Formats: sequence, structure tokens, C-alpha cells
Amino acid sequence: MSQIEPPKFSYSFFHPKYLPIWLGAGFMFLVSLLPYRFQYHLGRQLGKVMMKLMPRRVAIARTNLELCFPEMAEQEKEKMVKDNFSSLGLGLFETAMAWFWPDWRVENNVTYKGLEHIKALQDEGKGVLLIAIHSLNLEFGARAFGIKNPGVGVYRANKNPLYDWIQFSGRVRSNKYMLDRKDVKGMLRGLRKGDILWYAPDHDYGPRRSTFAPLFAVEKACTTTGTSLLANASRCALVPFTIVRNPDGQGYTMEIEPPLDKLPRHDDTLAATQVNQAIERSILRAPEQYMWLHRRFKTRPEGEEHSYPKKKKDKKKAKKKSI
Repeated sequence: MSQIEPPKFSYSFFHPKYLPIWLGAGFMFLVSLLPYRFQYHLGRQLGKVMMKLMPRRVAIARTNLELCFPEMAEQEKEKMVKDNFSSLGLGLFETAMAWFWPDWRVENNVTYKGLEHIKALQDEGKGVLLIAIHSLNLEFGARAFGIKNPGVGVYRANKNPLYDWIQFSGRVRSNKYMLDRKDVKGMLRGLRKGDILWYAPDHDYGPRRSTFAPLFAVEKACTTTGTSLLANASRCALVPFTIVRNPDGQGYTMEIEPPLDKLPRHDDTLAATQVNQAIERSILRAPEQYMWLHRRFKTRPEGEEHSYPKKKKDKKKAKKKSI
């Protein structure tokens, strides 16, 4: 059995050491009860505060935008960074919505486009690798998609058992089960039996099982070859999916594209390039809502330097070495 066993509730969770988690979860639940428009404006204000508290992440977002869009005007780039942090603040509220809203409230706030592509594949009994991106509303997007088409999530357990129980419970509300993010055999088993697997190949997962492929203006972006591995071994369909937050708090639009053409089987770089082109399309639907705070280009080809600001502890280590 490769499915992750749901974490069990324990009376030990009432120990005082878990009080901060209970308070945080209680706050999330209460906030989720507010009208959506109120949450929308409150989340944007929270994002402005977070921007002041996270200077290193601000620098990372600026670096990513400079690398991806070198021709973007400085004023436009700064606006994008500010909007990105507003989106980050909203993302915290959207996580609460994903975990605590009833199905009817989610559906009332989402316009779905392209569900027929999923239905056609399911009628064929074909597994679907859902190509998602790390947008800042990804929790809400997974919940909204699962209401229409329950699928399989890729999961990393949290070290705090109470938070893990809350998080797991929220994520399986509209989906079938969870798999460990390293359980490739479990992913293949699900795809072969016709399940839908939520998969996000847009981050830099390090040099293992990866290749360098173009992404926007970056000619060599470290890109996982896991997409090819899963597609080739399971014969599943690859379906890009995006959910964007509509302007002025007017809900969300989910767009599901037709399946991608078959990836080249014997050229990992060409296959990764095709996947990255789908990722670019998804990001460009609402670039300010993408997770630019991640060090997307931290893994570089041999001989190339890292472009990101170092953590304080890394600077201290470098200083000691120089001494």
C-alpha cells in the first residue's frame, strides 16, 4: 500500500505546547468565514506588511524577474514585486478557504473552463498528469479542481504532528488520497489505473534527475526530468492547468488546456523544453500571482555562479573562510 496513511488525531494535541498551532488554525477558520471581498482586501494589506518583513525574499523575486524578463522596465518590475507580495498575503487566506470552505462556497467563486478535456480522458480510462505551477493560490486551486475531479496529491509530511493532521485533513477534502513526494512507484501505479495526479514540475528540485532547458529568457533552467519519466512509463496524458484570481476580488477562473502532444521519449532536454513552454503559458496568465519568491535558478551549469542573495549564516561562513 503506497498511499500515505492519514495522520490520526491524538489527545496529546491538547498539550500546552500545541497552543500556538491551535490558535493559528482557529484564526484561519474564523477568517475563512468572512465574506470573500473582505478577505481579498485584508489579504492584500497583509502582503504589504510581509514585504517589509521579508527583504531577502523581495530580492529573490526581483532577481527572478530580471532573469526571466530582462526587457521589463524598472517601474513595471517594482510594481510586479509589490503585486506579488499582495498575492502572497492573499495566498494565506486562500489556504484557509481551501481547508475550511464547504464545496458549494468554493464552486460559487470559481469559473471552470476546459473540464471536457478531463472527462474525455477519463472516458478513455487514461491516467492524467496534471501539470500545475506553484501559484500563490495553489492550495485553493487543488481544492477547486478536486471538487470536480478528485485526484491524487503529492505530499510532504510536516514535522509538527498537529499541523500535519490539520494540513492533511484540509488537502484530502476533495481528493482521493496522498502519496509521498518521493514515491515514484505509487505515482505510476495511480496513473496506470486511470487516476489524476497533481504534479508541479516548475521549481528547481536540484541536479538529480534533471536537465537544463529554456524558461523565459533563461536559456538553462534546471528542470526535472520526472515529467518524462512518469509520462513514458505510464502512457498517461499531460494536461496543463491554471487557476488565476480575477481582478478586484471577483472570484477565480480555472483553465484546463487540451493534453500536450507526446513528449520526445529519447531527449530529456527537448521534453523538458516542451513542459516549460506550458509552464510559461500558465505563469503569463497572471504573472503577479506566481511564486517568484522561490530560487528558481539556484542550480546552475558547472562554472556558472549563483545569482541570489546569500542568507546571513552563509555570509558568516564565507567570511570565516576568508579569514
